[in-house]
Amino acid sequence: MNGILTWDNLNKYEVEDLDRVNGINNSYANLRLFGHTENDVLITLYRDRHSWCPYCQKIWLWLEYKRIPYRVKKINMFCYGQKESWFLDKVRSGKLPAIEFQGQVITESDNIIAFLENKFGALGSFITSSNLIKIRELEREIFRSWCNWLCRESFNFIDNSFRKKRFKESISKFDEILSKTKLGFVDPSVSNTGDIEPGVGDIIFIPYMERMNASLIYYKGFNLRSNYRHVDNWLTLFEGTSAYRGTQGDFHTHSHDLPPQMGGCYTEINEQQITFSKLIDTGKGFGNYELNKNYDSKYFAKIALKRVIKHKDNLLKVNPYNRETFDESLRSALTHMVTGEVRVPETISGKSLKYLKNRISVPRDMPIISARLLRQSLNKIELLSDNNNIDKLPLNHRYDQDPKNFISN
Repeated sequence: MNGILTWDNLNKYEVEDLDRVNGINNSYANLRLFGHTENDVLITLYRDRHSWCPYCQKIWLWLEYKRIPYRVKKINMFCYGQKESWFLDKVRSGKLPAIEFQGQVITESDNIIAFLENKFGALGSFITSSNLIKIRELEREIFRSWCNWLCRESFNFIDNSFRKKRFKESISKFDEILSKTKLGFVDPSVSNTGDIEPGVGDIIFIPYMERMNASLIYYKGFNLRSNYRHVDNWLTLFEGTSAYRGTQGDFHTHSHDLPPQMGGCYTEINEQQITFSKLIDTGKGFGNYELNKNYDSKYFAKIALKRVIKHKDNLLKVNPYNRETFDESLRSALTHMVTGEVRVPETISGKSLKYLKNRISVPRDMPIISARLLRQSLNKIELLSDNNNIDKLPLNHRYDQDPKNFISN
């Protein structure tokens, strides 16, 4: 025997079940009550199934920070699966997010927030208030400069330098605004327990700031948090709230889900970009620049293990490479993750491990730290293989992430 744990042995590593309904925010919940009863639920949120949509994240966060009870119905994005026909009957455009309130369907994230504010009150400021006009304009300016740098191919050094300069000018304005805030948030709100939390002025920024942080490190070698101290502090404040962490993606997920959504992401090859992208793809991660919070690695390893065990039959079924040896190779990686011991399979299915490593999605599958630990262990066993074949991720779509094999009828 090579000492690799069996599925029965792996299943003995227990972790406390998450209260999806009344506990901390999580991507698996279909109902959120915050201590209310189900009869109090008036809102249904339609969001994307993989938690990739930044506009869905905006509404999700608003409901969580405001603690409004709501139901969740998850819909495919076109980039990874066929849109559900029943949703297209309800929303002809298929646009996400959408909410339903007493039979009324509202789309477009800003319109949704304005509608929710009218029914339940503001979170910090009202989204249409005069004090947020310049902030909202700056958010769009930063978004445009990011897109111009990330998603448009530069044909010479001068062109690329100009786009980088424009982005830095835009983000510097936000950093300056944050430097003048006493509480660290642009539009702070106060929770029912007296905690200072982000308001809508912050929530409109965070989804794309999260994606900028990931994509610029991966494709450009540009570290947003190390260059802008007040932006770094603002992101850290967000990461200190469980409401945000339940929605937060990681660098690997965003770096590879953005190309089909944005129409392409262009790499600026330099020493830092090569180093940073390798750290992300191998699973080592980017430490506090990705999530600035202390954590218990043993706890998060058990969460990753539990999520793999839950879906193991489908994971084994859909993996296109070396299925006959994938089972043992996967158990070898999981054994390493929970024990720290390297137990070598008789035949290592390196490419199948790489396929799985490349398709772990945060927060759809598990939290950031759990995904980091799982990727690291998959990578550890994969590197023992003599198979150096590259598993290329598609750029024009992500049909490899079609959820149909993981959804119960």
